[in-house]
Amino acid sequence: MVMLWSVGIWMRHKSAMAAVEPTVVTQRRTKGSSNGVGSSDETLGQWGRAWEVDWFSLTGVVLLLCLAPFIVFYFIMACDQYQCSVTEPLLDLYEGEGKAIFLSIWDRSPSFTWAAAKIYAIWVSFQVVLYMCLPDVTHKFLPGYVGGVQDGARTPAGLINKYQINGLQSWLITHALWFANAYHFHWFSPTIIFDNWIPLLWCTNILGYAVATFAFVKAYLFPTNAEDCKFTGNFFYNYMMGIEFNPRIGKWFDFKLFFNGRPGIVAWTLINLSYAAKQQELYGQVTNSMILVNVLQAIYVLDFFWNEAWYLKTIDICHDHFGWYLGWGDCVWLPFLYTLQGLYLVYHPVQLSATNAAGVLLLGLVGYYIFRMTNHQKDLFRRSDGNCTIWGRKPAYIECAYSSVDGQRHHSKLMISGFWGVARHLNYTGDLMGSLAYCAACGTGHLLPYFYIVYMTILLVHRCVRDEHRCHSKYGKDWTRYTDAVPYRLLPGVF
Repeated sequence: MVMLWSVGIWMRHKSAMAAVEPTVVTQRRTKGSSNGVGSSDETLGQWGRAWEVDWFSLTGVVLLLCLAPFIVFYFIMACDQYQCSVTEPLLDLYEGEGKAIFLSIWDRSPSFTWAAAKIYAIWVSFQVVLYMCLPDVTHKFLPGYVGGVQDGARTPAGLINKYQINGLQSWLITHALWFANAYHFHWFSPTIIFDNWIPLLWCTNILGYAVATFAFVKAYLFPTNAEDCKFTGNFFYNYMMGIEFNPRIGKWFDFKLFFNGRPGIVAWTLINLSYAAKQQELYGQVTNSMILVNVLQAIYVLDFFWNEAWYLKTIDICHDHFGWYLGWGDCVWLPFLYTLQGLYLVYHPVQLSATNAAGVLLLGLVGYYIFRMTNHQKDLFRRSDGNCTIWGRKPAYIECAYSSVDGQRHHSKLMISGFWGVARHLNYTGDLMGSLAYCAACGTGHLLPYFYIVYMTILLVHRCVRDEHRCHSKYGKDWTRYTDAVPYRLLPGVF
């Protein structure tokens, strides 16, 4: 199946694998309870990415490796040279000499600069220092926040890794310094990101490919845990989807957690702030649409870091191996394409009417509420082992069994109450509502800001299918019983 990526963030933070495996209990249990349906041990599945690659998947991988960098370049160049029109570059290529037009676009594009390389090197190094050298202290004074050393999910080989959760602390320190600079120290211009945006594109590509290549070579020469490596025998698939499950350097530097959460997602809100600063510089004001984009996307970013410990139970950590898909995607795809709305509003400032602004805000907040409460119900169910109250009653669930590579049998509970009884991925539905709100804030003058909702729809529908394929492989007949109990994926009565 053609693979699409998400950060993370949130996708990252936007995954729901933990939703379908909320509680893992290591002892063997086959009898149901008054609230649950007993599990079947007849067919215990495995999980993780593919061992073998069919031609359809291989074709998709090669196309993505070739086209994804071009897609990012195309959208950024459309804004830089065509005032954010996504059709004019294509018309120029069609009506003129394609090669000449392309070379003209390329020649007019800002190139790599050592100034941008210095900025990016300082940025990544700073995030590494925050990640590695500052153990989390925010969990000690923020009620309800889970930080510090936390256990991850069980890997296919049966291991449980430990993680240093300090993303919220890193985000707070980074943004405190950003505002301190903007309003007091003036070490650099708040528009520094926008002013170096295209040269930074080349820098992020260099890091993305370097990280992916290093992880690829490392898997062959010195893997962190050889039992969690998967080799398909196909170079392109291994390079893109990754071989190592949890590549690490030393005890704590985990490639997945760092690159999924930092530097891309921490940068997301800084990039938007830089766009707002540029809008202020160019037009003397920041429009309400820019404020809406900044606020709504900041809510999701903060939600990701507040729930970073929960993120350890999502598909990015639990199932994806680390390769180009995550390495390059988090360095390049996320920061450049997830921020297209703010970039567009620099070129086309939109001042929404009070009614339209209120509608966009309401759509974004309702979407976030559905997204967060759905995940909260899952997390509450998992932490309490089903001994909780959801929508005023004790939740119903289906017990199921699976086996890890080491042959041990484990048990999970799949909740079929609350939002999880309405649809199997209702958190994705809320996510899509929020994504639409970002785009709607930009008005209807151009197509470019709406790339995000189109992409997220394709991504999350695909992820629904991918999640469920893996869960069916993992849980077997128990998963079929679960889908019979909750028949719809995103929209009750529709899909």
